[in-house]
Amino acid sequence: MAAHPGTGPAEQAAAMLTAAGMARMPARVMMALVGSPDDGYTASELAERLGVSPAAVSGAVRYLVSLRMIQRVSTPGERRDRYDLVDDAWAGVITANAPMYGALAAAMDEIADENTDAPASVSRARDVADFLRYLAERMPRLADEWRSERDADRG
Repeated sequence: MAAHPGTGPAEQAAAMLTAAGMARMPARVMMALVGSPDDGYTASELAERLGVSPAAVSGAVRYLVSLRMIQRVSTPGERRDRYDLVDDAWAGVITANAPMYGALAAAMDEIADENTDAPASVSRARDVADFLRYLAERMPRLADEWRSERDADRG
């Protein structure tokens, strides 16, 4: 079961997530779970697969559970919890940020309102605020459209 840490598509995907701003160990754990067996992995199996300490996996698992990207799966008769990806987690996380985009846009508008002596800065702030409002409106709709298309393709 042990993989070669640092190689393969899961590690490449984790590196992309890390480059995009996600902490390295949560990215590695999440990508390992993308390729997990249907019943997920225990924390010790994740540690072995990734070639890291159980403590490193424990912190990453807590973080990913708090983001609702992965879930703890209890199996009757097993003492240790297993972990797996939450169904539809990516769409859920992205759409959960929509209200924050709207609030950030409003804050940027307020900042621009106070910055009357800098028209170029005000223009940039308004452009970003408009973009954030666009994201706040479109992200939930895009996720809904994707779910509809996915369900139609499966049907």
